[in-house]
Amino acid sequence: MNQPISLIVNGDPRRTSATTIAGLVRELGLKPEKVAVEHNGEIAPRSTLEDVALSDGDQLEIVHFVGGG
Repeated sequence: MNQPISLIVNGDPRRTSATTIAGLVRELGLKPEKVAVEHNGEIAPRSTLEDVALSDGDQLEIVHFVGGG
């Protein structure tokens, strides 16, 4: 089991054991294919979310898309 790390997600402090952005997104109850993520000030391409490792102190902004009419 990984040691929890501290992040800032959408301006709020959060602790997580997720190791990648995709893992964090799933932990938040979202689908990685339906989000846009800014990681430490840079847009993380959706195709890389499974590969981008999280580190203590990272800052993320996560926006999820909602369908509707």
